[in-house]
Parts: sequence; structure tokens; C-alpha cells
Amino acid sequence: MIVGELKNQIDKIWDDMYSYGIANPLVVIEQLTYLFFIRSLDDIETANEKKDAMVGGEPTERLFPQDEVGQTLRWSKFCDLKAEEIFDRLRDRVFPFIKGNNTSIRMPDGTRHAIEGLKINKKSAYSKYMKDANFLLPNALITQKVVTAIKELPLQDRDMKGDIYEYMISKLQTAGRIGQFRTPRHIIQMMVRMVDPQLTDTIVDPACGTGGFLVIAGHHVRENNEYELRTNIKAREHYQNKMFTGYDTDQTMLRITAMNTILHGMDNANIKFNDSLSKNNTDEDKYTVVLANPPFKGSLDHDSVAPSLISVADTKKTELLFVSLFLRMLDAGGRCACIVPDGVLTGTTKAHIDLRKELLEKNKVHAVISMPSGVFRPYAGVSTAVLIFTKTGTGGTDNVWFYDMHTDGRSLDDKRTESGNDGDIDDIIIRYKGLKSNPESEMLRTRKDQSFLVPVAEIAENRYELRFNLYSESEHREVTYDHPSVSLVRFRELEEEILEKIDELEAMFE
Repeated sequence: MIVGELKNQIDKIWDDMYSYGIANPLVVIEQLTYLFFIRSLDDIETANEKKDAMVGGEPTERLFPQDEVGQTLRWSKFCDLKAEEIFDRLRDRVFPFIKGNNTSIRMPDGTRHAIEGLKINKKSAYSKYMKDANFLLPNALITQKVVTAIKELPLQDRDMKGDIYEYMISKLQTAGRIGQFRTPRHIIQMMVRMVDPQLTDTIVDPACGTGGFLVIAGHHVRENNEYELRTNIKAREHYQNKMFTGYDTDQTMLRITAMNTILHGMDNANIKFNDSLSKNNTDEDKYTVVLANPPFKGSLDHDSVAPSLISVADTKKTELLFVSLFLRMLDAGGRCACIVPDGVLTGTTKAHIDLRKELLEKNKVHAVISMPSGVFRPYAGVSTAVLIFTKTGTGGTDNVWFYDMHTDGRSLDDKRTESGNDGDIDDIIIRYKGLKSNPESEMLRTRKDQSFLVPVAEIAENRYELRFNLYSESEHREVTYDHPSVSLVRFRELEEEILEKIDELEAMFE
């Protein structure tokens, strides 16, 4: 977690860029991403040079051209120059280089120098989304300020580097409508802990945004498998190269996700442009874990949607199509934790009912956690729930666990002020895990409690609705009121007391 002076340093970078006219928070993050990338390249090159000097033998392939001009592209060679020199070098030399194309770069005397573009694995997340990078810092002064500030950040430590970048992304949540791209970190952590991804899993987010689900899932796996990731080469290669996949249709989001995964040690996560609901997405029976909070835009053109999704629920509504997609993408035994609007759980159309029937009768639904409507404020006030299920293809739902989250540890107004605890989140995780280790404890709870189990047969009788309030029982307490005459006497007594006080005040000023 970023606190204290380091947090102030990052906030100042953000404020400086804003004060120089970069008002779009996505542009801020994008430009900082490029500069992080440029500094990271030099850090990698320096580490390789030190290793070669110690070990000897065949030298590691270099990222930067070894001639005099090529070396001027390195962060360490320009970060301490004067403002105008930093600005010119980034704009005229470094950015053409990181795009990865053979090009010519402009020199200070106006001549052009031919140079081969960045030679790094073109399939890697490092370079995939850098080819259309644009340098948008407006002048030399702000460029020097930002470069100098980034130079001071402790980016050598991987965990710290990831935390710094994640904190910068978190600022999107307080920057206008852009916050819609970001699911609150503590909600993602709750979902990840409930699904509990393992080192052998393959994890996908078909609407990855800034990559929060992938990064937190990666942190969870690394935290629980630290020794094996250090000692088992195959496990480490799987983690770095095959375990994580993210799709999005926004190039800026893809760049941010690519850098976010890189800075968290997931070097070659498969982050790619893909319209997940379209016919172009052919993923089927492929992943063991889906973690997602997809955008629910309303309705899509029927002809553009993959037929395999419509076969489950014949609809144009994205909230239903995405759940259908999760089922298709998962391999048998794969599990999903996703956020859905309440309409998915309660809708009365044939498509809504068909989808819920598919989940409950042909797969295994574990839990529905109803969240308060303020969780996504100030950007949306809709009621949502976390839906957790396993794809089986053969059924398996006996009971569905319902939980009514009253608080997530934040205020439910637009400010979302932290209360100092996680609200109901710890209780949710403990009780959910207890369904396997100690199921009797939940079976003994009544419909008047905050969580309980409901048999699938009862749910089927209610058109497969998955709404907590449909199955809960309120505890009614009889309330008795005084007769109106008693209240009138009390009102008169209060009036007489007020008049006496007024008389006392008047006497004081006579």
C-alpha cells in the first residue's frame, strides 16, 4: 500500500500534469505508462550488463543499439539533462524508437539518423501496444518535472513498482466518469479470495479494463505459491506467459493493463484487443477461472453477437450475453466470480429465465452476494451482486448460498469514505469457505439471518429468481403508540415550558 511521502510524490506528479493542461486522467496514466516503460527498459539493460560482467560468456542480447546515438535513448542518459534537451530527446528519438519500427530519428543539428526500432519480443505485453504511442506532454518544463519525479520513485522493487502503478490507476476512480472502468480493489480481492485461483489455473477477464482482476488474482497466486514460483521453472513460465488473459476494445485500456501486468511480474500476459461478445471471439472450453465485471451497455446488434451465446439466452442484452460467454469460455470444472446487475437475477423475460435455468440446472451455482447500491458510487447507483458458479454441464446445484452485504467498509454516498474496516467482507469470505469445511453451520441459519441456504427446488418454483429478499424473512415487531390525547397533553406541557423560558430571557434584558 502506498502511504506517506511516496503517496505525496505520486499525487504531485498527477497535479503537475493537470496544472499544465493534461486534464484527461486516461491521458495522464497513458503518458506515465510510456515513461515507466522507458525507464524499465533501461533498468533491464543495466541488469543484463551487470549479469554479463559477472558471468562472462555469450552476452545477453541488448535492447538498445550499441552505437553512440543508440545509447542516448536510455533513460539514465537523458533524465538529468536540461528541460529542453529531455523534451526534444523523448519526442524526437525515444518515442520513435519504442514504437519498434525501423526509422530515422531527428538529431539536434537537424540531421536524421537511421536506427533500428526496439528489439524486444514483439509478442510480449511490453511492446504490443507501444507501436502507436504518442508523446503528448505539452512542453519542456512539465516533461522535466515528470521525468525527475519518476526518477525519484523506488521502481527497483517489483512489488513496490506494482503498488505505485496500481495507486496511480486508482486515481481514475476519482477522476470523473473514467472511474467506471475500475472495480473497487477490495471487492475484487473478496471475489478472488472466494474463487481462490491456484498456480495451475488459466485465468481470463473478457472485459479487463485496467487489469485489476488479473493483477489481484496474480498477487493471490504468487502470495500462496512463492516457493514454487522461485524453484519450479515450469510453474514460473506458466505464471509469466500462459496463466493470464485479458480482452478489451479500448487501446488505452490495453496499454494500461499491459503495463500493470508487467509491473506485477506477469511479463507476457495475453492482453489483446477483442470484442468478447462478437463472432471474432472463438474461445470455448478454454479457461479454468473467469473473473469479471463487464460493462453492461444495454443492447447489441443481434447479427454481431456470436450464435453460441444466443443459443443459451436469445437476447440482445449484454448483461445476459456476458454470463452466457463466461459459461462458454470455461472448461468443465472451471469456476467464475462475476458482478451482475440485479436484473440478471430477477428479470422475468424468457431470456432471463432461460439463462438462470441453464446456470442452476446444468451447472453448479454456489453463491449470490447482494451488494448495496452505493458500492459503485459516484459513477453508478444500480444494485449489483456477485455471482459465483462452476461450469459442470451436468448440473450439481443442491443449495444456493445467499448473503446480503450491508456494508463494504465504505460509506455508501458519493464520497465512499473508508470506515477503517472491511464491513461484511471478512464475514462473507469466512462463511463462504465454511460451506465446504463446516456446511452445518450455514444450514442451521434461518431466513431471518444475513446469510442462508436455499434449495434449488424452491428456486425453480420461483422462476429461478436469485433475489435475496425473495427468500428472506423479516422479523416483525409489534409497535404500540400512545393515544393522541396523551400526545396532546405532552405537547401542551412542552409549550408551557418554552413560554416560561422565553419569559426568563425577557426578564434578563429589562
